[in-house]
Amino acid sequence: RPPKVDFVDYKKRSAVECMFNRLKRWRAVATRFDKLQLRYETTVTVAAIDDWVAAIVTAA
Repeated sequence: RPPKVDFVDYKKRSAVECMFNRLKRWRAVATRFDKLQLRYETTVTVAAIDDWVAAIVTAA
């Protein structure tokens, strides 16, 4: 028998994994080029904003 899967949790986990894959397209995020936590966090934020804006532009 296959194990029981909570499809709501699976869908949420899949969305998070997809977001990390989109962020890893940025070289600085994938390799953690910035060693200071604040700079790395800022790089991830900028990458997420860029991804969000690109999604809005393509949807319009």
